[in-house]
Order: sequence, then C-alpha cells, then structure tokens
Amino acid sequence: MKRAFLTASVAGFALTSSLALAGGPEDLLPPMFRDPPPQQQATPTPSPTPTPQATSRPQTSTPAPSSSGEVVQPIPGGSSSSSSSSSSRASLPSDFPSLAELERMDEDEVNAALGLRPQFDIPAAARRAVEKVGIIAQSEGGFPSASLRNQPGALVSAALQASNGPVASRWGHILMRRVLASRLDAPQGMDPVSFAALRAKALAGMGEAATARALVQDIDGSDYNPLLAEAAFGAYLGTGDVLGMCPVARLQTDLLDSGEWELLQAICSAYLGEARSADRRLQRALGTGVAEEIDVRLAQRYAGAAGEAGRAVNVEWGNVSEMSEWRYALARAVGEDIPDELAGEMGPGYQISDVLIPATPLLRRVEVSSIAGSRGILSSAAMVDLYSQLWASDRYEASEKARAAQLREAYVAATPAQRLAAMKALWGEGRDYGGLVLTAYAAARLPVSEDFGEDAGALIASMLAAGLDRNALRWADAVSDGSEAWALLALARPDAGGTVDGGDVDSFIDDDGSAQMRKSAFLVAGLAGLGRLDQDDFSDLAERLGVNYQRRSAWSDKIGRAGDLGNSTLVALLAGLGMQGQDWGQMTPRHLYHVVRALNAAGLSAEARMIAAEAVARG
Repeated sequence: MKRAFLTASVAGFALTSSLALAGGPEDLLPPMFRDPPPQQQATPTPSPTPTPQATSRPQTSTPAPSSSGEVVQPIPGGSSSSSSSSSSRASLPSDFPSLAELERMDEDEVNAALGLRPQFDIPAAARRAVEKVGIIAQSEGGFPSASLRNQPGALVSAALQASNGPVASRWGHILMRRVLASRLDAPQGMDPVSFAALRAKALAGMGEAATARALVQDIDGSDYNPLLAEAAFGAYLGTGDVLGMCPVARLQTDLLDSGEWELLQAICSAYLGEARSADRRLQRALGTGVAEEIDVRLAQRYAGAAGEAGRAVNVEWGNVSEMSEWRYALARAVGEDIPDELAGEMGPGYQISDVLIPATPLLRRVEVSSIAGSRGILSSAAMVDLYSQLWASDRYEASEKARAAQLREAYVAATPAQRLAAMKALWGEGRDYGGLVLTAYAAARLPVSEDFGEDAGALIASMLAAGLDRNALRWADAVSDGSEAWALLALARPDAGGTVDGGDVDSFIDDDGSAQMRKSAFLVAGLAGLGRLDQDDFSDLAERLGVNYQRRSAWSDKIGRAGDLGNSTLVALLAGLGMQGQDWGQMTPRHLYHVVRALNAAGLSAEARMIAAEAVARG
C-alpha cells in the first residue's frame, strides 16, 4: 500500500510539474521572500560597497548582520532562530528501543515497536462490508438476512453467549448450524463484527469448527477485533488449519495476548520464507517461558517443515498433564502420536476434531464418525463415504475393515433378511444412534414386510435420522397402533391429518419400558406441540405422566412469542439454546413441547417433526 501511495504521489507531482512548466517558469520562493516586510527605521548606517562579481545574480534582501558577525536566515513563517531550533527537535518515548535492541529484533517486532503494520492493497470496491455476514443465503436455504435486525441486541447476545456447547438433538444441531451460518444482519445496537464472533464461537462449541472457519473468512482481516480473533483462532485449530490464521495475525499482530499467539507469529514467519528469524523467535520463547515447552516444541516441528530446519526437534509428552486445542492441532498436523493416557481423557470435542482434520488417519476418522453422525455434524452420506474409503484402501487389514464390510452387506447382500442382519450388527445391542444414521439409506432400500415387524421401529428411526420421512411412511400399513413404529410415524408424517387417538397413546404408554417413561412423555410433548393431540387428551395424558408441559419461564415466553410472530430465525436460535446438552438425558419433555410448538408456529414444521420423532427414538 505504501509503495502504491508513493508511486501515485510521484506520478501526481510529475503531472502537476509538467502542467506548470507548460505555462512558463514558476516562482518557487515563498511570498515573504518576494515581498519582504518593511524594515524598522533606525539610525542610518553606511551601506557596504558592492563586491564585483564575475556573473550577475538576482539581488535578494538579506537580514542585517548580527553583532557577532553571523548571518541568521529566519525560517519562513517562524519566529526567532533559537525558539525554532528547540521546537524542531523530535522527542521519542522513554521506552523506545535503542539501536542495538532494534538490530536484535525481528521484522515483526520492529514494525510493532515503530507502530508499523503490513498494509494490503485492497481496492475500495473489493473491501467487504460487515453486513449480511455468513455463508448461506436465503435462496440457498438460509434464514432471512433482516430477521434479527430489529430484535434487541441484548437478547440475541445473551442467547449466543449461552449457546456454548453441543445440542442434544441431531436435528436441533442441524437447525442451529443453519441459523448461525446464515447471512444475517446484526441486531440493533450490536457491533456486526462481535455478532459474527459470537456466532463463530457458538458453532465451534457445537463441534462445527469447519463452519465457524468459513464464517470468519467472510470478514476482512482489517476489521477483526479481539473477540473475533479468539473465535477464529479456535476454529482454525479445530480443523487443523494452523496457517489459516496467518493473514490476520500478520496484519494485526497485537489482537491477542497469549503464548500460542506469539508462537503462531513465528510459524507464520517461517512459512513466509523467514525460517531463520522464526527459529530465533521460537528459541527465545522457549528461554523466556512465553509458552510451555511442549507447545514450543510442537511449533518448532511445524515451522521446521517450511524448510531450512537445521536440527531435529524431539517432542516429549512426559510432563504434559492435559490436552489443549493448540497441542492437538499441531500434533495431528505433524504426525505426532498422542500418548494413550492423554487420548483416553479427551472428550467428544477432540474426537469430532479427528473427523474434521484431514491429517487424522482414516481408520481413526471412521472409528469416531459415529459420534459426529449422532450429533449432526456428519450426514449419513458423509459417513458412508468414509466407510467406502476404508473399504477401498489397501493400507488396512481385513479385521480393521470389518464394519465397512458389514455396511457393504447392508446394501448388497443377496436377501433382505441378510441386509437387515448386517444393519443390526452395525446398530449394536444398545441401538447406537450413530449406527442408525449410518444405515439410513440402506434401511430405505429394504422392502416393506410384516416379517420385519419387530425391527420396524429401528428401521423407521434410521430413515428419519436422515430425513427420509416419505420412505418411512411406506411402513404405515405394516405397523400396529400403539407401537414405537406407529409413534414415530404419527410424529413424522408431513400432513396434519387431524388428531391422534388418545387411546393409541395410552397403549404406547402401557408398553413403554424406558426410564421414567421418557419416550411416552416425549411423544405427548411432540404430538401436542404439532397440534395433533386433542386438548382434553393432552391434559389427561399430562396428568397420567406427571408432567407440567404448560409451566412457563422467561425462555418459554420468548420462544413462544417469537413463534407466534413468525420470526423463524429467532425461534431457531432460542430452540438451539433450549436443547443444549450432551445427550437426551439432559432434555426435558416440557422444553421439547415449547420447542416443537414454536417451530411449528413459525413455519419450521419439518424441523419440528424430525426433532419430535428423534426424541422418541432416543428417549
């Protein structure tokens, strides 16, 4: 940018000079030299005799000599020589580094000390406004961009800050991801950059680091603030994309104040061809204790891959007691094995990162894909793709491909019974929901048969896990009233078709073997929220189950009001907040009722149906 500015300045000066010369010579003397001020009248003094000159020169007025014989030329427009001399001296801050200290600094440190930053020559037309920030437009399935514009910023900010973890429902997760990734304008009174930062942080907390990374990339680096930088840094680490943060880190070096941020600066320098300078910075970080040794060693290993690595780096995990996003991302990126004692203590968040980080071994990605699938991070098709890659790979033994072989049998086995047997093996004894997601399309290919009546509920739950409601409805005439398969179809059918018979719900409750009859409580909540249960039956069933579905709270009032007003964006945001939790054990039937009712009222009936059916399947 500076070079472009200087070039433009020189070009402009040359242009103006040529125009001036075209009209004749220009007098460059200041006005006071052309018209000197009148001298004070004093005692006449003899005029000095002019000295003959070889060539004639223009005569100009000069000040009278001082008593010491010096001729002092005053500065145009200034005062006396003594005052102008003292005021023209530059003063530096007391903490300004010395010349020796500047020589020992790296380029980034010198720029920071001098207040200089790298500039990017981005034309004004190419700069992006911080409006409608997101990655999904309304025409692509996103929410209306102006739907939160007139909402109170405090309400939206509080909802986003509280959404700091996973969503219990797979379909609730998918809905929340869609609203957070939509191209939205900031609410009134809320900074647009901070609005994007809170959305990115909420996405990362859900395990959607890849979506969060795409969201923060929709904002120019010069517009970043510390809140967005922190959210973006976590998103890049969550996907193993360490270098993705470099453009912002180089542009605004002081956005964050942490050891990892200092190490990132060195890594970015290494990949910009400043390998020796980066190595010195990392050595200094190791000596000064800016970060723990394990963090510096991993950074040295990563930076060394940029070239000119003069020595090997040994990474020792012996004194490491906990894992961090920085350690995890760099260890995966450089192929460093994580000790079993640390790997065993890592929660689902790191297992989901394994699926998202391309450097993770394929077998490991397949092993943890069930968690990502049950959460809603991976689709059924994406899970099948991972298993297909494992099946086609020559790097693994047949025993390591056992589940991939079972999935293949679920699709291509000779008889429907054999295909069902393969699906049941993938579900396991506890009917793992990730396994149901994996087999959704295989279940949809299975012919309808009363011979599979005992497994109809699982087959329908599998299809609904991928949103295949029309395929599931083919089983409507093959299931018995009051069964689990009937309950799932009663919730999933897209047409209202009147209310459900309360007697059939009573039959379901009679056969419910779930803890505290949670499946029954969820069924009643879903049917009532969708308007498919008579009000009298709703009251009787609620009394039988001992659940007060109508109890109000600040959250239920807000989501209910948003639903009545048809604000689908705010409803989706508050629904995701109401379904926060690691699993369905943390979800209450009352919350489900308010979520389903508000979603259905706001025009999100498809999402309401899938969430209600999922609650019964996983209750």
